[in-house]
Amino acid sequence: MKKSYIWLFLNTKKEKEGLERQQNKLTMKIFKFFLVLFIPFFCVIAQDINPSKQYILGDIELSGEHNLSKNSVLKIMNLSIGQKIILPGDELKNSIKSLWNQNIFSDIQVWKVEQNDKVINLEIYLKTLPSLSKFKFSGIKKGEEDDLRKKIELNIGTPVNQNLITNSKQKIKTYFIEKGFSNATCEIQSTTDTIDINKVILHFNILKNERMKIEAINFSGNENIKTRKLKKRMKNTREKALKYIFSSSKLIKENYEEDLIQVLNFYKENGYRDAIILKDSIYHSSDNKLTIDIEISEGKQYFFGEITWLGNTKYESETLTKILGIQKGDVFDETRLDERLNMSRNGDDVSALYMDDGYLFFQINPIEIAIQDGNLIDLELQISEGKQAMIRNVTIEGNTKTNDHIIMREIRSLPGTLFKRSDIIRTQEEFNRLGFFNPESLGVQPIPDPNTGNVDIHYTVEEKPADQIELQGGWGNGMFVGSFGVSFSNFSTKGIFDKSTWDPLPTGDGQKLRLRAQSNGSYYQNYSISFEEPWLGGKKPNSFSIALWKSIQSFTEGSSMQIIGGSIGLGKRIKWPDDYFSIQSNLNVLRYKLEDYQTSLFDFSDGFSNNINYAISINRNSIFNPIYPRYGSRFSISLELTPPYSLFSNKDYTSMNDQEKFKFLEYKKIKTQGTWFNAIAGDLVLKTHFEFGFLSAYNQELGLPPFERFFVGGDGLSGYSIDGRELIGLRGYPNSSLSANDGAPIYGKYNIEIRYPISLNPNSTIYALCFAEAGNAWSEISEFNPFETKRSLGMGIRIFMPMFGILGVDFGHGFDNIPGYNTKSGWQTHFTIGQQF
Repeated sequence: MKKSYIWLFLNTKKEKEGLERQQNKLTMKIFKFFLVLFIPFFCVIAQDINPSKQYILGDIELSGEHNLSKNSVLKIMNLSIGQKIILPGDELKNSIKSLWNQNIFSDIQVWKVEQNDKVINLEIYLKTLPSLSKFKFSGIKKGEEDDLRKKIELNIGTPVNQNLITNSKQKIKTYFIEKGFSNATCEIQSTTDTIDINKVILHFNILKNERMKIEAINFSGNENIKTRKLKKRMKNTREKALKYIFSSSKLIKENYEEDLIQVLNFYKENGYRDAIILKDSIYHSSDNKLTIDIEISEGKQYFFGEITWLGNTKYESETLTKILGIQKGDVFDETRLDERLNMSRNGDDVSALYMDDGYLFFQINPIEIAIQDGNLIDLELQISEGKQAMIRNVTIEGNTKTNDHIIMREIRSLPGTLFKRSDIIRTQEEFNRLGFFNPESLGVQPIPDPNTGNVDIHYTVEEKPADQIELQGGWGNGMFVGSFGVSFSNFSTKGIFDKSTWDPLPTGDGQKLRLRAQSNGSYYQNYSISFEEPWLGGKKPNSFSIALWKSIQSFTEGSSMQIIGGSIGLGKRIKWPDDYFSIQSNLNVLRYKLEDYQTSLFDFSDGFSNNINYAISINRNSIFNPIYPRYGSRFSISLELTPPYSLFSNKDYTSMNDQEKFKFLEYKKIKTQGTWFNAIAGDLVLKTHFEFGFLSAYNQELGLPPFERFFVGGDGLSGYSIDGRELIGLRGYPNSSLSANDGAPIYGKYNIEIRYPISLNPNSTIYALCFAEAGNAWSEISEFNPFETKRSLGMGIRIFMPMFGILGVDFGHGFDNIPGYNTKSGWQTHFTIGQQF
């Protein structure tokens, strides 16, 4: 057998060859001359020595350090025994490339062994790369090590090559650069594992060095826009300064580049559409400090010129210009123009006008037609109105628990009606208001058919936990009250006899069933059960509710006050003034029973009192996300009335004791409140709120009842019913400290909050807030003065978890004196569990 090395293309080590038999010591110039002269000759000789020839592959023989089988190697090389192969040729060359492409070998060598003129065998030498046995870090903290293990994504048994080492090193450096350690270094040491054969241990030796901070950001060339305004637009690239105490001053390349784009966008919003960044530089200004220099060319400022409309047949140009809200001479701002044409937050743009009238295929294209006086830009707004689109089909996807008809009855975009963008938006609001779906995952996809002018609407939802076991507590009125209950917000009475709907109770019909128990031990206990059907009869959104409750309050053994009550309610959505309004009416029956109950609120300690009242309220609610609203409002006004018993009797109430007077309570109570949410910038939200309450008597001789009064101040624990009082929170003051000992018939309260989210995860929503509050309580209508208030200021944090509701803590400072004391309230701490201000 003849064995020869296939040197022309199979020697994978690619060693450089030199001329070794040079006998004559000629000069370099003569050597180069002869080398060039004889290259063509040598090539011809090489072709004669290694002519291409067809063989049959007889077999392969494997050697080296590896654990691959012969069949595996043949499969990788795309070869088979008995296959015809031409040598030298590209086929074998490509086969060897396939071996290299596996990235598991450090050495590959191939020889041919001729059996005869037609058959050859191949000898293949393989040496696999060492695999990773383990890896470890030094020079960093345990938390950083855990982060890096996830970041570099190394798996035990992975072949260790130079590419793996380089990528790991780069990921580690990037991780520390993002944390502000721009000078971090990483040395990787590879050592042979003495226990496992052909395995290595990687040791990442990291030196973080000092964190690099941005000392200064300098702008030049900005003659018309102040530096502080440009710095403000760089949200993620900040100087180290006291005013940015809550912002990071580290430099992250991706954030810095995005901030430069925001700087230019700010110029464009102010009419400088030719503004460019000429150059920027980042350099060390001192130890561990960076300075950034940014040079800007502003260019000229542009303004809107003449604006004309083309293609509008549905609406007059004057109407469209009024909706556009841009006049000649306004600063040219493409972002504002696009918002007014296509998608404003309030839905009052030009496209909304058309799309709310069925023009789904509406398009508008602004064209610059001239520039007057060098900086006045004339625009022609070219409109293609298209056909009015009718809704053909409406489909829903993702409701794994909620029945289709519960969702369909909330849909405003119905088959057979004109397409309206406002109906789509309102439908999504109603989906979210149900409380069954993740608001961040609500989706809608119009599927238009231009040929027929029809459109299909496809809604997508994602179910979130709505039913819950309630285990929570609240701190209020100087005591801790624990609560345990079950709340099924998507209950189904129809499914009670259908086991397929049980999870763990029958679900899917949007009904609400709640059972609850509250106690702080022997002093206070409360038990309640309630049920609500939001669509009584299933045809119209008329709600029906029923509730029963009982509370027991005991000072000592044998001394107690019991309150037993029930309520039946009906609700109805109304379409005027708009369809965010609803009316709710309730018939309430309560019985107060006293047994040796000693209190300063009223004169009798034994006996009972009955409260039969009718309550009606008008409500408007346009809040989209009740957990963290960014926009919308909530308003209500309510009237609660008892029968005027005293008006139909001739009794002398001045001579009666309290037990006789208040055997049947009579009063009228009016309450009103309003809350608005507005997004200031991004997720930063402003909340404004007011509320008032008035309690009055029909008969002045009878006077006000001892129950149903307002107690103002403190945390205002909700869901806590004690002797029929209403607790009104006012942070910065002790609980119930701003009203008389027996409560007040009149109160007022104002509130402003600024909120910013830390996490918007539906399972754990967290936000910080700062607040300013003012309020007071008055004993007589003649004393009422809405501007005479007790003021406070403070900050807090809220955490929402489905099982516990709202958890929070507030630190409030009261600026005014507490009634009856000559000292200001000062700092107060308020803990809230299961309630929201």
